[in-house]
Amino acid sequence: MTQKNNGKYLIGVYPGTFDPVTKGHLHLIQRASRMVDKLIIGVADNARKGPLFNHEERVALIEKDIVNMNKKGCEIEVRSFDNLLIHFAKDVNASCIFRGLRAVSDFEYEFQLTGMNTKLDPDIETVFLMASEKWQFVSASFVKEICSLGGDIEEFVTPQVAAALKKKYA
Repeated sequence: MTQKNNGKYLIGVYPGTFDPVTKGHLHLIQRASRMVDKLIIGVADNARKGPLFNHEERVALIEKDIVNMNKKGCEIEVRSFDNLLIHFAKDVNASCIFRGLRAVSDFEYEFQLTGMNTKLDPDIETVFLMASEKWQFVSASFVKEICSLGGDIEEFVTPQVAAALKKKYA
């Protein structure tokens, strides 16, 4: 590991279900990667959410979409986790967790989650990134619904994710 940022090697985690990964997610990954030396995209293996894509498919889709991002100075890695987010962050030596916010309703949930995570480990910071105007209304749930009803999703996901979604709904 190289030493950066006043002698510290900063590791951040950007967690989510990513069912599927959207262009909004990818935009947040790019932005978060400018703030740390290594960004770990934590793909939650949470069967309770009833994902359309299985865990391995979600990891593979993200890995394909970020392949060119690793060339921009920050190492980006995709890892799965099935434990508490704060434990995962500690396991990978992260100093921060990145969370995307699209609307006020996101903030209410994230505010509570951050408070609980701070109680569990006060040394890991949460960094909120507001979604850009272009992606504020894009959610994986909306993308799946649009695709399932035959709508055009090309604007919201990469071509490989669009093809995977269309195959699921064929």
